[in-house]
Amino acid sequence: MLQRIHARDVVAAREEILDLIQGNLKNNIIYFDGWRGFGATAVLRSIAQAIPFMKSPPKLCFGRTIYIDCSRWESKRVMQRKIAEQLKLDRKTMAMFEEQDEEDDFNGVDHGSRDVIRQVSVMIDQTLRESRFMMIFINGSTDEVSLTEFGILEYVGMIIWTFGRRFVTMHGGHSIQRLAENLRHTGLFIWTYKTVLKDLSDSQLNALFLEEAANIVANYPFMRDINLTMIIDCCRYGFFLHCNSRNNFGLDWAAHAPNFWICDGIIQKGDRTREIVNTLDSDINFNGDDSLLGMVFAKMTEHLDSSHLLIEDEDEDEDEDEDEDEDEDEDEDEDEYEDEDEDEDEDEDEDEDDGSVDKYKERPYRWISVTSKNKMLNDNMQTILAMASSIFLSFDKTVSAPRLPNTLFKQCNKLGVLVLSCCAFSFVSPPFLHCNKLRFLGLGNCTHQNNNTSSEPEGRDCITKWAFLQSLWVLDLRYTDWGEILSEEKISLMANITELNIEGARCWQYTGQLLEKRLPYLQRLRIIKPTHQEETTSLDINNSFVGKKQLEILDLSGNSDMKSLATSLSEASKLQVLVLDGCDGLENVVLHNSLVRSFSFDGYGPASHWTSTGKLPPMSSRPKGPSAVDNKKDVRACKISLEGCTLLEDLFLRGLPNLEELDLSGCAIKVLDFGAMVVDVPRLKRLFLLGCENLCAIKWGSYKQLELICIDTRPRVGCAQPLSLCAQQKSFQLQVHAIFADARHARSILAPLHSALSKVAHCYFNISIASSPACTEIIQPETTTDKEKVTGSIDDQRHYDIAARDMYCDIFTKVGNSPTPMQAFPQGPAGQLDCHIEIGDGSRSVQSEVEADPSGDNLASLMGDHTKSLHVHDVSTCSNAMPRYWRSLRWCRVERCPSLHAVFPPGAEDWDGTLETIWVSDLRMARCVWSKGVIYNSGDRFRSLRHLHLRCCPSLRFGLAMGKRPSFPSLETLHIVHCGELRHVFVLGHADEKYQHTSVEFPKLTTIHLHDLPALQQICKAAEMLAPALETIRIRGCWSLRRLPALKGRNEPGKRRPTVEIEKDVWDVLEWDARHHPSLYEAPVHSRYYKRRMLRTTVLR
Repeated sequence: MLQRIHARDVVAAREEILDLIQGNLKNNIIYFDGWRGFGATAVLRSIAQAIPFMKSPPKLCFGRTIYIDCSRWESKRVMQRKIAEQLKLDRKTMAMFEEQDEEDDFNGVDHGSRDVIRQVSVMIDQTLRESRFMMIFINGSTDEVSLTEFGILEYVGMIIWTFGRRFVTMHGGHSIQRLAENLRHTGLFIWTYKTVLKDLSDSQLNALFLEEAANIVANYPFMRDINLTMIIDCCRYGFFLHCNSRNNFGLDWAAHAPNFWICDGIIQKGDRTREIVNTLDSDINFNGDDSLLGMVFAKMTEHLDSSHLLIEDEDEDEDEDEDEDEDEDEDEDEDEYEDEDEDEDEDEDEDEDDGSVDKYKERPYRWISVTSKNKMLNDNMQTILAMASSIFLSFDKTVSAPRLPNTLFKQCNKLGVLVLSCCAFSFVSPPFLHCNKLRFLGLGNCTHQNNNTSSEPEGRDCITKWAFLQSLWVLDLRYTDWGEILSEEKISLMANITELNIEGARCWQYTGQLLEKRLPYLQRLRIIKPTHQEETTSLDINNSFVGKKQLEILDLSGNSDMKSLATSLSEASKLQVLVLDGCDGLENVVLHNSLVRSFSFDGYGPASHWTSTGKLPPMSSRPKGPSAVDNKKDVRACKISLEGCTLLEDLFLRGLPNLEELDLSGCAIKVLDFGAMVVDVPRLKRLFLLGCENLCAIKWGSYKQLELICIDTRPRVGCAQPLSLCAQQKSFQLQVHAIFADARHARSILAPLHSALSKVAHCYFNISIASSPACTEIIQPETTTDKEKVTGSIDDQRHYDIAARDMYCDIFTKVGNSPTPMQAFPQGPAGQLDCHIEIGDGSRSVQSEVEADPSGDNLASLMGDHTKSLHVHDVSTCSNAMPRYWRSLRWCRVERCPSLHAVFPPGAEDWDGTLETIWVSDLRMARCVWSKGVIYNSGDRFRSLRHLHLRCCPSLRFGLAMGKRPSFPSLETLHIVHCGELRHVFVLGHADEKYQHTSVEFPKLTTIHLHDLPALQQICKAAEMLAPALETIRIRGCWSLRRLPALKGRNEPGKRRPTVEIEKDVWDVLEWDARHHPSLYEAPVHSRYYKRRMLRTTVLR
């Protein structure tokens, strides 16, 4: 449903809309388009401010008013968060945003693609159902938003919304019709007559602009004390630039808008000036119907106090296209009215623009633009220009431009901004020599014409003549070959300059040497797209940045002959942006400036234009691809190191075919995207990301040449550089060395590993998940064999020895002829295999990641599919640290994890039976090593298990749950100490208890060492244990043990009987049968200690 209103100001529009709401209660969703897109935000803001204080009729009574300003659109997630904040939802609900945002960070989800959170939508719905509400919504996106998915049901309340376009946006009638047709969820579409906009008085138009300006200020707290007239002046200046940009003959000066506002004197707010103008530059933009924008600009300039003046050639049509696009929905009378109005405007314009300058003589103008093809400027123009603070003068570069009089700007005592395009004047005595308040000088395609043959003054005369250079803040030279302006004498005069831009002139090497120890206040330097390079290489530019303590932006795009960066660049301590697009001659780029936030190196070439706010050039201004000429060039860059750029978060690298090494260590990048940030680098071999504590995800491209990836997401302190590759490591196609503070980082490393392993390539990875700074270096791979390495820490062993000696002092006496104490325990396997993972102290998100679906890219998949050795230690918060299946695991070491319930969780599967060693120590809560909940696909999942070591697990009830065909064909060593609750080592699983097993075979078991297991009854529960290869049994403190393994199948004649070390009390009560007799063992060796001498109760003194 379409509805037009006739309001001419914000208050009238607000009242008409509220009246329409009362009469259209069935239309719960209302869209307001404003005055052809303009002013809608201000009206909706006025409604939001007025509703709570109005004595409204019942139809306008709302229990809650929600005002959501998303004019700067980020994502649906951000909008939902603003709604939740307005509704003051509880802390638990608000915490969901942080949690989901963090999760999306690790998944590499773009900020703009982040969707609503369903649980929050439910809470919003429940809250809004409590009373009738009105929601006022400024939509900064390009599409209509369905509010139902946010938890806002339209039938419960009233919703008024508009598109939050940039200031200033105006569209024609056809745009309104298309917009109305595309809104699917909107019941009522409100808009104003076009004639209303045309008939607004100057004061009414100014009031609308003030309301829009107030809306901008409301969004930025640091601007709330700014005078709104400053913003209006910036807007008018923006109008002036927008209209002027259509006649600039190819040169775009709009990027300088913030500089113009400063240098013209519009914004003067001290230290906040630059922040204010950059913010306004992002908000003030002119989009939409040019005829409407032109009409508004004409209304602003038609009065005697106007500050604008545009002068063009008389043969140019001021209104090339009449406002013929009438609204198809308007009635015939309105069409006739608008046509008459347009005709009147055209007649006025034609009468006004007769090519004469006499009519302007009596009116001072602040901003003047003169555009001509070849018109000569007479002396009368000086009077018109005299009071101007900004002057733009452009000629057509396709014809020979007339020479500007030397005295043209002599009377311009207020001139702050001067831009000359395609002009000819004397470089020896330019017409702006007397403009001593000049702050901005821009020269584009200007040439030298001089009838005066006198030479340049020298010494003090030169200083006097060129005194205006001392007041300059910005100098911009584009395709203007004026070498003398950059001579040592003149640069020395530019003591206050903050920005120097040189495009299409001499190269960096020539200009750089002139900057040494000069221009101390320089903040922005651009020397780009040189038209000719320096012929000699003797110029010393290494000291160019000495004294450049204020430099923030450096752009050297297009300096293709530059071989290296100046060594003094590190002295530019405030450098934030570095752009090296098209610098093909650079081989090694090494940058250590800690404040750098943005870096660009585009091998396709320089961007067509740059931004003034310190951001990298947008993709729309970059080359779409290498040109035919560029394809023949050799972009030499082979190494880029931005190590130590701790604030770097905006990166763009592209078209670097020889780049082999990229070092981003210490950078602040959150998501490294090889599809948007690092593109077309086909030979990249080495990637370093050490100390990148903000890194959450890596989005990979198809980089098949990668050989080495080093990542450390802990803080930079404590991180060590990886060792260089050695000869033996070159056999690996890909090596990954990583220390992750969060287990979710592992999601990002799967893609290159999967890619390499899918080719049956030799890959190596050593991944540690820990936040402790104790892990100080990335371990390099070492040669390993199938023979197990059992090495470890002497200090770690000593810790257990001393603790045990205090409790069992006599244990360390010799038992028989054995020199080894019973307390000794094999040290854990430490020589990691080719594919190793360590999970340690301070690791985060481990349990959620190992329990995730292993079919995705996550830690569970990495551990289950590829890991060969695993070390888990000091994980204090996880009840589980293992995935449910394994394919390649050979040894597993788990220690000091007080919250683990089991080493291998219920349902765990060793799919390919590769597990050889289980080493477990100090698990206070663990009830088992391998849970009874296991459901085996076959009965030989322990077929490769060789060593089982258990120590200090006081809650352990049993060790491993066997399958339906239990067998341990490879087990060689069974070593268990200090497990006070252990009753059986091997038991049947719940699903296998229906199977009856009389015996379990251990054909290779040679050593059994059991110590301090007072509850142990039997090694294999309800089954006879057959160990024909048994050689040594050492038992101490196992008072409940009743059976030893049987030796059935021991058929080697003359083979020595197994030796036994055991207490006499235990030996005497062992149970035997026909196939199991004490004579099959060597005579047992008993200790001097007997159980009956132990104190059975506590003695209190």
